[in-house]
Amino acid sequence: MPLTSRNTAPRARWLRSAVLVAASAGLVAAALPAPAPLGIGDPLFPHLGNPGYDVLSYDIDLTYGGRNTEPLAAVTRIEALATADLERVNLDFTYGEVSAVTVDGAPADFTTSGEDLVITPARAVEEGEPLEIAVVHTSDPSGPVDTGGWVRTGDGLAMANQADAAHRVFPSNDHPADKAYFTFRITAPRALTAVANGLPAGRTEKGATTTWTYRTSHPMATELAQVSIGATTVVHRTGPHGLPLRDVVRTADRELMEPWLKRTPGHLEWMERQVGRYPFETYGLLVADADTGFELETQTLSLFERRLFAEPGYPDWYVDSIMVHELAHHWFGNSVSPRTWSDLWLNEGHASWYEALYADEVGKQSLERRMKAAYGASDGWRAAGGPPAAPEPPSPGQKISLFRPVVYDGSALVLYALRQEIGKDAFQHLQRRWVSEHRDATASTADFTEMASQVADRDLSAFFADWLYAEKTPPMPGHPDWSSRAPQPPNAVKPG
Repeated sequence: MPLTSRNTAPRARWLRSAVLVAASAGLVAAALPAPAPLGIGDPLFPHLGNPGYDVLSYDIDLTYGGRNTEPLAAVTRIEALATADLERVNLDFTYGEVSAVTVDGAPADFTTSGEDLVITPARAVEEGEPLEIAVVHTSDPSGPVDTGGWVRTGDGLAMANQADAAHRVFPSNDHPADKAYFTFRITAPRALTAVANGLPAGRTEKGATTTWTYRTSHPMATELAQVSIGATTVVHRTGPHGLPLRDVVRTADRELMEPWLKRTPGHLEWMERQVGRYPFETYGLLVADADTGFELETQTLSLFERRLFAEPGYPDWYVDSIMVHELAHHWFGNSVSPRTWSDLWLNEGHASWYEALYADEVGKQSLERRMKAAYGASDGWRAAGGPPAAPEPPSPGQKISLFRPVVYDGSALVLYALRQEIGKDAFQHLQRRWVSEHRDATASTADFTEMASQVADRDLSAFFADWLYAEKTPPMPGHPDWSSRAPQPPNAVKPG
C-alpha cells in the first residue's frame, strides 16, 4: 500500500532515485512516516483492504499437525499488480506470527500496526509493475470462536471468514472488491482428509503426511475461502450438465447425510431455471461438526452445521430452502461480489428471495404471507439496523451483528416490491442479466438500480431511494393495505 504516490515525470523519477540511493546509505532512515493500518475506505470496515495494488492470485501452503488448537505452519505467496508507486505494502493480517517476508525474491522489512502487516521492500515498486510477496507465518486456530477465521470442528478445522476474518488465517487484501485466484496446498496426517475451494490439482504422500492441492477456476473474494481438514469422506456425484459435485462429511455420518446430500442436483436445476447456468467449476456441501450459529456460502463448498441435518424437528421444506439460500449466493455474492460491505443487501436479499421463492413453489409455504410478515416488521428492522442499502456498522466487538434481519428478509422485501413494480417478466430478465453481465466481478447498489431502470425502461431512482435508503418502509405496490411500524418501547405512552 502506498504511503506516498508520486507522478512519473522525469524530475520526480530522478528525485526518487536520489532518495533511494541516500536511503541505501542509511541517510534518510526517518523519511517514511511511522507504519499505520490503512484501508480502502469501506464505510463499515474502514481499515479493511488496502489501496495501491490489485491481487491476481494467492498460493497458500498450510501444514496441520493434527491438533486443532495449535498453530499451523504456513506460507502465503501473493502475485499482484501495483496500481500506484509503493514504498510500503500493507496486507491485512492478525493473530499469526510472521517470521520472514520477501518482495520480488528479496528480503523485506516488516512490522505490524493494528491488524495490518506493513512491509517495506528493499526497492520501491513502481505503478504498473508486477509484485510478488511471500510471507512465512503461522495460522492460529486457537482464538475466540466468535471472531471468525478458523472454526474448530469435532474432527479438525474449517473456515468461516465472513465478513472480515480471512486475515485471521492468511495475509491478504481482505476485501471483496479485490477478488483473485487461489491455490491451496494442505499438508496433514495421512489419516485425515483435506478439501478446499475449487478442484483437486494433485495429491502426494510423504512419510506420515499427505499434501492435497486445490485450485480455483474463477476469482474469489477472501471472505469466501474454505479449507476443511478432518476425519471426513468426500462424496462425489454429478449435477446438471455434468457438473462435478462433491460433499464433505464426517466419515461416520456418510449414510446419515445421504438423504440430504442427494437433493443438491435438484436444487441446482431449480436455481438454473431462475437465473441461468451455475457459474463455477464445482459445488458441494461441507457439513461440519461445529456450532457456528450460521451456514456460509464459501465458494464451491458451502459450510453447514451438522445439526441442521442431524437434529429432528426441522421440516424438510425448511432445510431445503436453507440449502437453496447458500446455493443462490453462488450467483449473488460469490460470482457477483459486493463492491463495499454496504452492498451486502444484494447478497443476502437475493439469497433470501430465492430461499422464500423455493419454499413457496416446492414447499408450499406462501411467499406472499412471508413478505407481508416481513413488511409488518420492516420499520422495526430499519430502526434497529438502518435501511437495507445503508446498514449501520456492526456493534463493537460483535462483527457478526452486521447480519441483521434487514439485510435478509428486509432486503428480500425490496426485491418483492421491485417485482410488484415492474412485473414478473421484467424482474426475471433483470436477475438473469445481472448475474450474466457482472459474472466473476464486483458490483454496487448503484449498478443494480441503474440496470433495473434500463430493464424497466423508466427511471426507478425514486422507487429505490425509498426502498433502499428511507427510514420508513414505503407503501407496497399492489398491497396498499399492508402496514408496518417499529415496535413500541416498553411503557411507551401511545397517542390517543
